[in-house]
Amino acid sequence: MHYPIFNGYVSKVSDAYSLLPSELFTKDKRRDIVDARQLLYYLCHKRPMRIRYIQQFMEDNGYKISHSSIIHGIKKVKDRAKKDSDYKTIINNISECVTL
Repeated sequence: MHYPIFNGYVSKVSDAYSLLPSELFTKDKRRDIVDARQLLYYLCHKRPMRIRYIQQFMEDNGYKISHSSIIHGIKKVKDRAKKDSDYKTIINNISECVTL
């Protein structure tokens, strides 16, 4: 049930950052890719999706990540959203687009 939601977020987040969806699952540490990945974790967690499901979906796409790294990413997005109202608007727009 969660996999279509995850894929919807992958599509919308990659569009928002002008990335290919496959770039979210590379080990690249470019700031835009890392930010997009963290936003993906946050949106899935907010849905609510368990951390282990997010971890499993990332691994299914070839990106091995630890539980603590996902939690760190979620925290970074929360902190940024508190400080930046434009970023919060982006989050809300993506959240509204993915409905399943």
